[in-house]
Amino acid sequence: MRRTLWGTAAALGSMAVLAAAMLPVRGSLSTATTALILVIPVVVGVVAGGFASGVISVAVGFGVYDFFFIPPYETMAVGVPQNWVAAGVYVIVMILVARVVAGLNVARTRERRQGRELRELFKLSDLLVEDKPLNVLLPVIVAALAEVFGSRQAAILLPRDGRLEIVSSAGAPLSDRQLADIVPPPGVPSRRQARSREEGGLMVVALTASGRPVGLLALSADAAARHEREPLLLFANQIALAVERAQLREQALRTRVNEEMARLARTLVAAVAHDLRAPLASIKASSSTLSDDQLDIGPDTRHSLVSLIDKQADQLAEMVRSLLDMSRIQAGVLRPRSTVLPPGELISPVVEDLRQRSRSRDLRVTVDDGLPPVDADVTLVSRVLANLVQNALRHGPAGTPVTIRVRARADGAGGIEVSVTDHGPGVDPARREEIFEMFARRDNDAGAGLGLAIAKTFVEAHGQRIWVTGAPDGGAVFRFTLPAAVPLPGEGPEEPGPEESPFATRSHH
Repeated sequence: MRRTLWGTAAALGSMAVLAAAMLPVRGSLSTATTALILVIPVVVGVVAGGFASGVISVAVGFGVYDFFFIPPYETMAVGVPQNWVAAGVYVIVMILVARVVAGLNVARTRERRQGRELRELFKLSDLLVEDKPLNVLLPVIVAALAEVFGSRQAAILLPRDGRLEIVSSAGAPLSDRQLADIVPPPGVPSRRQARSREEGGLMVVALTASGRPVGLLALSADAAARHEREPLLLFANQIALAVERAQLREQALRTRVNEEMARLARTLVAAVAHDLRAPLASIKASSSTLSDDQLDIGPDTRHSLVSLIDKQADQLAEMVRSLLDMSRIQAGVLRPRSTVLPPGELISPVVEDLRQRSRSRDLRVTVDDGLPPVDADVTLVSRVLANLVQNALRHGPAGTPVTIRVRARADGAGGIEVSVTDHGPGVDPARREEIFEMFARRDNDAGAGLGLAIAKTFVEAHGQRIWVTGAPDGGAVFRFTLPAAVPLPGEGPEEPGPEESPFATRSHH
């Protein structure tokens, strides 16, 4: 209606301007020339307001033509018969012109709309090819729908927890009454199987994929009525395809997660069963021997059995602690508690404890001079270093040393680098990433396959990295970095003294 009013106003305005321009010279203008000139306001009215404006323009134009430009002037009398013919031809021609121009205008409008629909469909197809997630794709689709169809309301509803809910919308939100009309209450069967229907002033289109309903599309009914139904169904098919792909992707992801969890569970059971069997068997055999009153056990044998039980119990406790650490990591509760201290003080307690537990092995430690204090969690870093040294002791041949080196980072990024070098068989370059995964073992490894995974997680919790390389004379070199402490304003770098770095520039055997 508004468009018709605007078109009529434009036609009448242009007609007034042309009539005023022709009045001074109407005596020299033929009736045919005047009629041709008055075609212009009719065309303006049709283009601006449609065929209805054109008809109004023809009626008003006929009055202006007869009153001002057909003798006798300024009367509605027509006079001679040929003027009747001219007036009749004017009306017929103007109506035909209005019809043709209106048809062209409608065709041009439809062509523009179809072009816009095709562009939007191509955009949506590109998004589908890129496999965008639903939370990215659906807002784009619903916004395109509202724009292409000129809809005041547009919404996509998908099932969640057994009930349809709006997942994306554009324009004015759907009212509670509209939602009640299109979403059945609990216990009432859904009518989603109907391809399309009108409810509560909305055009509701079922989204179906592979013959099953996946949701609903709702548009303002008046907007949908102004357009052909095929483009709307094409958009609905695109939405249904996107929803189906997302559901299939989610189902595949759940399947992969379940398979991975099952695999990890099998691996965990196998690893734990394997690693528990030997210490439990040793503890059982030793405790049975000690508790047998009929056996004559000497003090040395008794002490040896007690030591074996103690050692195997420590091994079991270490395994349980590793499993608990991994459960904390997987639960996301691991948070480093930073402490600033010199590198020597950080590794000194770990090395001394390892020396006490591995008296038969040679641990060599070198800490370079001039290293900055580190900002790290003492407990976590101690576990990292202990796991790496124990790994080196397990794989290095008896009688060979394990070397711990602390130096500045070679890449100049600041902080320090700690390395642990053994003289064992080394690590195959193809497996240097794999060995940091859970339950990954090297050949003839008696460990549970958790130590390196825990070390990697603890190092990465500090925002640092851990890796392994080959040693020049054989063996493996495990390296990890630690961040340097940021000096407070006004503080300068301090050189650690001998009491701050008990291993500085010295080796211990």
